[in-house]
Amino acid sequence: MLDSILTKGSVAVVTGGAAGIGLAAATQFAKRNMTVCIADLGADRLAAAAKTLAEASPQGADAVFTLETDVSRKADVEALETAVRDRFGGTDILMNNAGIQPGSAMFGPADNWARILDVNLWGVIHGTQVFVPGMIERGRPGLVINTGSKQGITTPPGDPAYNVAKAGVKAFSEALAHELRGSGKPLSAHLLIPGFVYTELTKGERTEKPDAAWTPDETAAFMMERLAEGDFYILCPDNDVDRALDEKRIAWAAGDITQNRSALSRWDPRYADAFAAYIASSKD
Repeated sequence: MLDSILTKGSVAVVTGGAAGIGLAAATQFAKRNMTVCIADLGADRLAAAAKTLAEASPQGADAVFTLETDVSRKADVEALETAVRDRFGGTDILMNNAGIQPGSAMFGPADNWARILDVNLWGVIHGTQVFVPGMIERGRPGLVINTGSKQGITTPPGDPAYNVAKAGVKAFSEALAHELRGSGKPLSAHLLIPGFVYTELTKGERTEKPDAAWTPDETAAFMMERLAEGDFYILCPDNDVDRALDEKRIAWAAGDITQNRSALSRWDPRYADAFAAYIASSKD
């Protein structure tokens, strides 16, 4: 089915598409001769991204569309959906990718929590609820890709608002996949779970990519490979952590419940030796 979606004549919409993983994914779509619509904030950023996509697309600038969009505002997302539908007839691939990570603290400002949840979680909900009914009505094979995070699965201490939002994206995406699976329509949902990726969002004070990080292009290429295999959970490695280690960390996190350990026991000194021995042990 993937070949019938990722081809000329299909329309892809990517939020947070002006940079990072979003732009890398949009470039992958453009190279496959698709019409690509990117939504983000900042006219200059969008213009620069549009030039990159036009250079990648066999159709050039005619197959690229941009619109400033704040995904936390449902009205903005509705305006994006209307613009895409009016110009191109509808959407075949929706990638809810827009996200922010300004940092958060458990007892930090409520406004900061609200903004993170509004963009990182409600942005995904808005995109899905606004676009997917039209995608279903369109009746064509299609994909919904939501960008999650390993932090939404293992929920490490240090940035609770981001973890809560990404955990919500995971749960929402799972529910969406189930809903689409029973719809009888040729649509599927997928959860992109990046590893350490060097982007505007993650670089902080760095000026060069750390050796441990993947580039956005590597992440997008891996996403395309796993979409071709039909993966729902697109669990990305990086240059520091391979899939085997990710699997063990995720299994340990789930084990906090089944083994009745303390919350976030991976970071509890009482379990330090047990966790180290578990990671060092051969994979079952």
